[in-house]
Amino acid sequence: MAYIKNLQQAKVLDLKKEVPVEEEQILSKTLVQREDLGVTIFSLDTDEEIPVHTAPGDAMVNVLSGEALITIAEQEYLVKAGETIVMPANIPHALYARKAFQMLLVVVKPEVDK
Repeated sequence: MAYIKNLQQAKVLDLKKEVPVEEEQILSKTLVQREDLGVTIFSLDTDEEIPVHTAPGDAMVNVLSGEALITIAEQEYLVKAGETIVMPANIPHALYARKAFQMLLVVVKPEVDK
C-alpha cells in the first residue's frame, strides 16, 4: 500500500516536473490527503493568486521555483526558490505569484482522536 500517491516510488524525481507551470493557470497534484495531513504540489503562473483564506493546521510552503509574495496576517513575505515559510494555523494568508512559481505545500492539522 502506498501512502504517498500520484508519484512514482523508488525513483529520483524532480517535483517541478510533476506540476509544470501553465499560462494563466493554477495547477495542483495531491500527494497525501488525510484528516491531519495534506501534501500537495502547486504551480502558479505569474500574477495568479490564491486569495486570503485560513487553514485549520500549520501550512508549510517550500518554493521549488520562482517567487511568491505570501501574506500572513497582513504582513508580506517574498519567498524565493529554495526558501520555506510556515503559515500558522487559523491565521489569514494569501499567495501571489510575482514570478511563476512552484511549491510543495505541507499542511499539518491537529491529530484526530480515534
